[in-house]
Amino acid sequence: MTSPTSRRTVLTAALAAAAGAGTVASSAAPASAAPSSPAGPSAPPAALVDNRFWHTYTDWRRGTGDGTRILPGARPGLAIATPAGRVDHTDPHNGETAAWDYATWTSPVHRSAVPATEVIASWNARTPARTWIQVELSGRYADGTDTPWFVMGRWAAGDGDIRRTSVDGQGDPRSTVWTDTLSVDDPASGVRLVSFRLRLTLYRAPGSRLTPTVWRVGAMASDVPDRFTVPGTAPGPARELPVPRYSQNIHIGQYPEYDNGGEAWCSPTSSQMIIEYWGRKPTAEDLAWVKPGLPDPQVCHAARNTYDYQYGGCGNWPFNAAYAATYHDMNAVVTRLGSLTDVERLVRAGIPVITSQSFLKEELTGAGYGTSGHLMTVIGFTPEGDVIANDPASPDNDAVRRVYRRREFENIWLRTKRYDAEGKVRSGTGGVCYVYWPDRPTPSRQRVLRSLGLV
Repeated sequence: MTSPTSRRTVLTAALAAAAGAGTVASSAAPASAAPSSPAGPSAPPAALVDNRFWHTYTDWRRGTGDGTRILPGARPGLAIATPAGRVDHTDPHNGETAAWDYATWTSPVHRSAVPATEVIASWNARTPARTWIQVELSGRYADGTDTPWFVMGRWAAGDGDIRRTSVDGQGDPRSTVWTDTLSVDDPASGVRLVSFRLRLTLYRAPGSRLTPTVWRVGAMASDVPDRFTVPGTAPGPARELPVPRYSQNIHIGQYPEYDNGGEAWCSPTSSQMIIEYWGRKPTAEDLAWVKPGLPDPQVCHAARNTYDYQYGGCGNWPFNAAYAATYHDMNAVVTRLGSLTDVERLVRAGIPVITSQSFLKEELTGAGYGTSGHLMTVIGFTPEGDVIANDPASPDNDAVRRVYRRREFENIWLRTKRYDAEGKVRSGTGGVCYVYWPDRPTPSRQRVLRSLGLV
């Protein structure tokens, strides 16, 4: 098969150019990853990831609202009370200009435990028709200067009012936003983002009493050294979760307006597998737009509802998490994990993980393809510690379950640098993954999620 479309085409090119100049921007992994060289025998491992998500009633109170109100209850959220103002917005993807009432909420400054080279925001929200949200991020450098407010996403669950989109062309002299990631341009220079804050803008049609509701917003800040290989980990207990199996390849050629199915749909296909593992699925009304007779219409639905009109694909990481969180009582975040041991802990608690990786055909035995960027779902581990993955890059649903060698899988997922088929240096994701779970998790799940900084 051909390689699945990379969600980082522009970023990969930029990193390759940096590599040619002797500098490659880094991705990251968390504190549970292999430590950097210790200063002494008792030195703790360096922290490599810092997660901060605002989602409790106290969290919302600590921010600054203008026209917003906090919704109490088991799942506190943020909604519009009395709009702070009205603005005309021209959608760059459909050319339509409309007036919108808006309200804002700004988080406190979060000083990251990890002076970061990258920051990725994610959010969970409900956006009824005639509502949408914008998520912005501003970081502070170690010298005390701030970045501008960067748009990390304009989001609506549907596409009838605005076209959900990332925003290109954002940056300052030291950092750039690549689709959904704020990245320091030259990590080797020592430039780091030491803190950040987020700003939410909630929009609704003038005169409407509807409101978007945001239940969770936050970001993952990270920094790890550039590396082609990572240390391996010892196998833990075996377990396999009963996650549904869906192939992206049975959708080849479907819906060119959502990037043509097939190899471009790995991310929404993986998201849909886990959404259904948790017992959620789109309704018949949700699927009424899908052409009759197409297999697994819910995968088409996932592709449409994760499609980023600026990026031109379905691989926007936070958009996939936001889509998963549109289902009843679902939480979803984008983060980085440090090893397969972290994934084993989640799987042992009953939580599958979607991982992002790039590799040559010969680097992952049994895959049968190479890729510049691909998402798959880790659903378990064999008694030998090998990875059981639902790999959507399969010819049909029955072929989706794969077993991949632990050492190969861990390395291609966690590395930050790799060689492509032409021997050129390219980027790796450094352990990027999606984690989805239902609200009010069991105590064992809560403990694991808390230990990873996700709740």
